[in-house]
Amino acid sequence: MAEAEQLDRPTQFRWTVFALACGTSWMMYLHRYMFALIKPELKQQWDLGNDQLGYLDSAFSLCYLIFQVPFGAVADVAGVHFILTLLIILWSVGLGLHAWAPSVTTLGLARAVLGTGQSAVFACLSRISRTWIPSNVRTTAQGLAGVFFGRLGGLTAYLLIGSLVLGVLEVPWRTAIWWLAGIGVAFGFLFAAIFRNSPRQHSAVNEAECQLIEEEEDGASSGSRSRLSFREMFRRMSPRSILNLGCLNLQTILSALADNIYSAWIPLFLFEVHDLEFRQMGMYSALPLLGGAIGGAVGGLLNDFLIRRTGNLKWSRRAVGLAGKGTAGILLAVSMLWYDDPQTFCLMLFAVKFFSDWSLTTTWGAVTDIGGRTTATVFAFNNTVATLGAVAAPVLYGNVAEHFGWAPVFYVGAVAYIVCAITWLGFDSTIPVISEERQSE
Repeated sequence: MAEAEQLDRPTQFRWTVFALACGTSWMMYLHRYMFALIKPELKQQWDLGNDQLGYLDSAFSLCYLIFQVPFGAVADVAGVHFILTLLIILWSVGLGLHAWAPSVTTLGLARAVLGTGQSAVFACLSRISRTWIPSNVRTTAQGLAGVFFGRLGGLTAYLLIGSLVLGVLEVPWRTAIWWLAGIGVAFGFLFAAIFRNSPRQHSAVNEAECQLIEEEEDGASSGSRSRLSFREMFRRMSPRSILNLGCLNLQTILSALADNIYSAWIPLFLFEVHDLEFRQMGMYSALPLLGGAIGGAVGGLLNDFLIRRTGNLKWSRRAVGLAGKGTAGILLAVSMLWYDDPQTFCLMLFAVKFFSDWSLTTTWGAVTDIGGRTTATVFAFNNTVATLGAVAAPVLYGNVAEHFGWAPVFYVGAVAYIVCAITWLGFDSTIPVISEERQSE
């Protein structure tokens, strides 16, 4: 009898897969944020301007934009197992090229390879969550893997690599880059060895766990097989749903534009304005990312609480998005009162990023709300247009910092947050991208 009960009890391998997803997100951001740390070294060694550094950042974002849809489509056909393994190894090689690059041109190539490798990672992680995580905890899992562990990866880059490895231990930055690239390649092979495309393909998963994951899917798996192209999606949309999706897209672009300050510029700002070296620079730069990691987790809980408490999906999403981005914009402007005190200023940025990122999970939930059976297509499209902000931001901030100084950079970010908050008033989570009538067309 006891053996029968044991056989009927679901195995827990889905949480191993969830840990792999979290590890992938963590390492992706750890590697991505390294370029911000080494910018002071590049400026000194190669006599680069902030505008030139911005163009190098845009090379990463442009390749991220170009390749995320093709690689995401291939993942739908060939499976996440193959594609995500390839992407992890590719981006790790791209990171290693940063240490090898003998010129600015080859450094631009390294940025392009890194961006290509990281392009479709979130699309793959989204598919993993749909395939491996039960629907009743999926949003929370997405928030942890995509937001919390992503921000934790950036925090690790600034705090562990910046302050400890480069600052206290004084390891040469090229050596540190090689170490991280090697760890990334090793993680890629570990992912390949452990992961499978579906629970039913893995020998460590029993029937009870398969059924637990698959219950209440309402045909989601079949919907994923008939994923729409962007052109087909817009053909079936009404003018009202196009406008609604446009509001969500605009807030995503503005959010990416504002957040580029933390991913690409804070270490260099602290170096140029406050003459900080790696030890302090890494610690202070990590504070906003710590706030973002906590905010991402809190935002998911706050969304679920408001929806359960009020039963009003439309205003629950709006309230969290509007309050988060609006508060972030106001606090960023107020923080300029402590611009000359780097410690207090970065503590204020902790609060800014906390409020900004609690609405990031709201965006993911909103995509699910309006996407329905086309959620994968809506997610891919929203992530694609968000990269427009990521492409423009480094060029904008680099030129502003180079020609007008650093203070205007933060004011531009504050304005982006405020306008982003306003766009939430135009978004309604109850308006589907494609109505039931148009689904069958």
